[in-house]
Amino acid sequence: MRKILVIGIGAGDPDHLTVQAVKALNTVDVFFVLDKGEVKQELVDLRQSILDAHVTRQYRVLEGRDPERDRTASDYVGAVDDWRRRRADVCAELVSSLGPDEVGAFLVWGDPSLYDSTLPILEDLLARGMAFEYSVIPGITSVAALTAAHRVNLNRTGRPVQITTGRRLASGWPSDVDDVAVMLDAHCAFADVDPDVVVYWGAYLGMPDETLISGRVGDVADRIVATRAALRAEKGWIMDTYLLRRS
Repeated sequence: MRKILVIGIGAGDPDHLTVQAVKALNTVDVFFVLDKGEVKQELVDLRQSILDAHVTRQYRVLEGRDPERDRTASDYVGAVDDWRRRRADVCAELVSSLGPDEVGAFLVWGDPSLYDSTLPILEDLLARGMAFEYSVIPGITSVAALTAAHRVNLNRTGRPVQITTGRRLASGWPSDVDDVAVMLDAHCAFADVDPDVVVYWGAYLGMPDETLISGRVGDVADRIVATRAALRAEKGWIMDTYLLRRS
């Protein structure tokens, strides 16, 4: 039976790998890489540096082209579903290349359980009739890397915390919660919340270009927006996360 490992590799620092992840890497015959194009080649290179640093056995690397998602579609859910189907087609080709007793692996940024499509895609492939087993090795999330970098707790004693997206935040502050971690925010939704809310923002967490800003939204929102735009223009891509804290 072919086996697939889904390995969380952390938010960007190669040292984010757990001992469990390093042990898992050294059981893999084939590493699957979804190429996002030259703009994000830096991420592919970082994955390779992780393999160079930690893997001591022979292995192969197979690349598939990650399909583009329509980010202008009015039907957001439909566009994501279509993108996942096409991504699953690419992954099916990669998995099909495994020998009957080989181990393949997807290296996932952060943790595979948080805003990542790999696990649903593997369930899709099983539903199509493909035969393999898979296991998940957890990783350090960008949210954990963010709070560690700012030296703050994610939650406060006896109070809930919610993890959401910029799209959801733009439609209103979540009810019954004062601490909100936000991911996937291309439009800086934090700029429109109560100016007295405190924001802890971070980009390229764990990477050499890690950038951190914190303070009252009313004081730092414009600086975050300008910094984010400049970094994205310089590198061609950006990964950022932030925590909002209402008193």
